[in-house]
Amino acid sequence: MKILVRLSGLMSVYKPTRFDLQDAINRTTEDLLDYDLRVLFCGINPGLYSGATGFHFARPGNRFWKVLHLAGFTDRQLDPSEEHELLALGYGITSLVGRTTASADELSKEEFAKGGQLLLRKIKKFHPHILAVLGIGAYRAAFGVPRAKVGLQPETINETETWLLPNPSGLNANYQIDALVDLFKELRTAASG
Repeated sequence: MKILVRLSGLMSVYKPTRFDLQDAINRTTEDLLDYDLRVLFCGINPGLYSGATGFHFARPGNRFWKVLHLAGFTDRQLDPSEEHELLALGYGITSLVGRTTASADELSKEEFAKGGQLLLRKIKKFHPHILAVLGIGAYRAAFGVPRAKVGLQPETINETETWLLPNPSGLNANYQIDALVDLFKELRTAASG
């Protein structure tokens, strides 16, 4: 359930209840897409918070919005409810797998493979300059490249460059905020050139 509350001119998302989160299982979130984006960010799949609110990277512990700002993609830290502002900046968001789960571990190999095929179709239709997949294991599973490393990938999709970046979830302890910001800055530099 997506409920927006306006307080003193600011838009804020209502915090989902436990029932809202339980009810979010297997929901999807809408893609934030347009033609010829500078960067299309691709998360693994929506978490329960995102399924309940309808916004990407909505869980309070997710570092996506903070990292975007600190890496210079946005001039301030956007709230997930402000995600549509990214389109005007030339950025979009999609997910590798559309189904909402409590954890990405609940996704099957088949879902990743099917998600990879759907993502390829989106890339071929919308022609972003750069695809940034946010999830190392998910990228490896979806595209059958078990040794893929973080950064610019050797493969392109038509003329779209592909970048692999770590998942910005707060649960990803392998990458601290400073390391994430540095990697996202490299992507921003490539997207600016």
